Amino acid sequence: MAVLKIARMGHPVLLERAAEVADPTAPDIARLIRDMAETLEDAGGVGLAAPQVFTSTRLFLYLVPASRADGDEVKLTTVINPVIRPLGDALELGWEGCLSIPGLRAAVPRHKRIQLDYVDATGAAISRTVSGFHARVVQHEFDHLNGVLYPMRMSDFRYFGFDEEVARYSRALPEPETTAPEARL
Repeated sequence: MAVLKIARMGHPVLLERAAEVADPTAPDIARLIRDMAETLEDAGGVGLAAPQVFTSTRLFLYLVPASRADGDEVKLTTVINPVIRPLGDALELGWEGCLSIPGLRAAVPRHKRIQLDYVDATGAAISRTVSGFHARVVQHEFDHLNGVLYPMRMSDFRYFGFDEEVARYSRALPEPETTAPEARL
């Protein structure tokens, strides 16, 4: 296994639509998943998409730690060739960061509930409904597969800043709007 280098905002691999995975059980995909898991753990993130490690493939890993779970925590999950469908029009604004945009974060509108359909590393088809922080993480990683970075989803750039400043002053900011029709998947 290896810790992989993470592409940063400005690299073209982060701006293109990733290719479908032909065989989720292929040895090169299994190796990529192992390396991405090690990279994610090393970086201390909650999600990592293949384009972020310079591999334009429709695959991402994510987890939902107990401290952020709205119910149950989600162990490390491999998502291959995902399809996402919003469940309703309800959006919520939440703070996001990204391993490809280190040191910055922003308030990004996302759908509250989504349907996630994908294939896992064994080739099994999985379908689940997710909400809250879980849905936010999935939508963020899914965006990476389509060449979308979170600043492209923002509706109000007043809520974009360096991690330390946002942590210090986010409570002093005016309350943001909670709906943003331009934030559709």
